[in-house]
Amino acid sequence: MGIPSIHPEQDRHSILLQPSSCVSKMENLALWFSKRQNKEVPDSIHAATVLFAADHCVANSIEYPAIASTADRIRNASASDAVIAELCRQSGSNLHIVDVGVNESLADIDAVEHAKVRSTGTADITVESAMNQAEYWEIVGIGEEMANRTVAAGANLLIAGSIAAGNRISIAAIISELVGLPSEQTLTLNPDTNPEIYARELMAVEKARARAAGTPSHDVLRELGGLEMAAMAGFYRGAALKGVPVLIDGLASATAALAAIAWDVRIAGWMLASHVSSDTGHQEVLEEMGLDPLIELKHSIGEGKVATLMVPVLQSAISLQRGLASIEAQT
Repeated sequence: MGIPSIHPEQDRHSILLQPSSCVSKMENLALWFSKRQNKEVPDSIHAATVLFAADHCVANSIEYPAIASTADRIRNASASDAVIAELCRQSGSNLHIVDVGVNESLADIDAVEHAKVRSTGTADITVESAMNQAEYWEIVGIGEEMANRTVAAGANLLIAGSIAAGNRISIAAIISELVGLPSEQTLTLNPDTNPEIYARELMAVEKARARAAGTPSHDVLRELGGLEMAAMAGFYRGAALKGVPVLIDGLASATAALAAIAWDVRIAGWMLASHVSSDTGHQEVLEEMGLDPLIELKHSIGEGKVATLMVPVLQSAISLQRGLASIEAQT
């Protein structure tokens, strides 16, 4: 079965939520869902949030100061009082955390699903491909299977996020290759970033891009991406094949979405962008995909939080459409 053809460039409208004309923006959102559900009034949203987790070997050479590891972040995210857990409860979204390549055993965490493809994490992209062909398609398949599972369980809106310490280099390299930007325009320099560390990161991005020079766009993800990004891309393709919309989260999620569209541009027709941030390259990635964000933030938060936070807004848009339809029917 092929992906239903919905081209965003033929159906483009601004859905940025602002105080002025907010009701019309909400109506546009409801109409967006109506078209994809093929219903005059769309069904209520039942969301699923899936976080894919993996380490990045390229980060080992950067000599980062003490930061929370991927495993530590997973433990935080899987706690019952975690922010993402609370957001999922408030939005009625089912939460899944999937280990696809964390360099540590997570057997002690009941909330984690184990689908580890590489126990050492994503390969060092400055010296070799992020993953070989067999690993690549295995992990893409894991993402597609998670999409199939959540849809089969009743989800009609899918959200993917990632938990991955040290993913900045892969994100910047992919954006540079697929959008055609210089590396310094895709690697975020925050005010608190150590200049020496940033210089090493930038050098790593350049080295990875030089190694993978000439890679076709459809294979950039395998060369430069992370295991968790490949899983997210597979998740997005699986959702599109099922005809189920996805809500893009932060910069990592958007980068994986861009890589998925490099496989098949029709996937873009099933995507909404939860937000745009001032992080380097975020706006350009969304523009490349033809997506308008729902809100603007100073920084991309990641790990599925903003997208899950926006689910009640989307639900309100559909409820408003349902109410307007009811009023029209009574007149």
